[in-house]
Amino acid sequence: MLNNPISSSPSDENAKTLQTAKALSSLSPMDRRLNVVLICPDCKKAIPNIIEEFASGDLVCGDCGLVLGDRIIDTRSEWRTFANDEGDDPSRVGNAANPFLDGAQLDTLIARGGDGGSGLARDLNKIHNKNAAQKHERNLIMAYKEIVGMCDAIDLPKSIGDVAKQLYKEVEDKKLLRGKSNESIIAACIFIACRQENVPRTFKEIFALTRVPKRDIGRVVKELQRLLKTNVSSMSSEDLMSRFCSNLNLGMDVQKLAGLLSQKARNLSNLAGKSPVSIAAASIFFVCQLMAINMEIKNISITTGVSEVTIKNTYKQLYFGVDKLMDNQTLKPYPKASISNLSAP
Repeated sequence: MLNNPISSSPSDENAKTLQTAKALSSLSPMDRRLNVVLICPDCKKAIPNIIEEFASGDLVCGDCGLVLGDRIIDTRSEWRTFANDEGDDPSRVGNAANPFLDGAQLDTLIARGGDGGSGLARDLNKIHNKNAAQKHERNLIMAYKEIVGMCDAIDLPKSIGDVAKQLYKEVEDKKLLRGKSNESIIAACIFIACRQENVPRTFKEIFALTRVPKRDIGRVVKELQRLLKTNVSSMSSEDLMSRFCSNLNLGMDVQKLAGLLSQKARNLSNLAGKSPVSIAAASIFFVCQLMAINMEIKNISITTGVSEVTIKNTYKQLYFGVDKLMDNQTLKPYPKASISNLSAP
């Protein structure tokens, strides 16, 4: 009876084992210290012919085709073409593209150090920046840095900075607001971005941040609304209440009752023309008096940016209209609140 040609005899297996042991003994000390030596279990060659098939993610023996491993990671450079048209763009080198800048953005950067203190790298960096960067792009980068720095200074989220950058880029691309200072345009973009993202800031807060006069900010904001057809929602006292109460370390009860008070105060005829910031500041002082909380009017003035005289005058109007603003049903959820706690203006 003929033997199966595919099967191997025990003598062949022993020969392969001895060959493998001999091959391993011939390895260098550095190779023998390795934790794993990958050898095909069928071929058992000392120097295996292992192929990495990145398309399928497998390690395959090149002699017998046995799969030795799967899910391998391709660590080679990527040279695929990602251009829209068939062109010579096989490169994936450089930083991620900035949507707020134009061009390919594959610039060369020359470091300032590493020249042994000779100053050559610094000089090359200056010359390269003057020749390579366009004036329009340099202005955008500088403006974006100022926007990010100002937004970080008052803890604004990244989304507001992105909206402000987009507004500024649109102004620069369309050559709008010629003659206006760059600082006033940046201040107006931040102001509009805050309104659009429902985290409004007052003109005084933007002035304190940018040092641009409130009148200039207001003019540029109106001009941007007209030119860019930007819809900016009006600011209400309730939008400011949570931030003011948080900065004053007041509880949620004060915030809710002050928000309700400012909402009802809109219907008072004697408060017509008052700014939402003034009503919010006076409402906080009114509720602190109502709940017998020791809060100085000076602290409210510093936090809200409203003068003490304005807070007192607005509080006076709220005090005389308390019958329309507060009743037993409104004060029922707040046991500490009592109209008798209010001090006469």
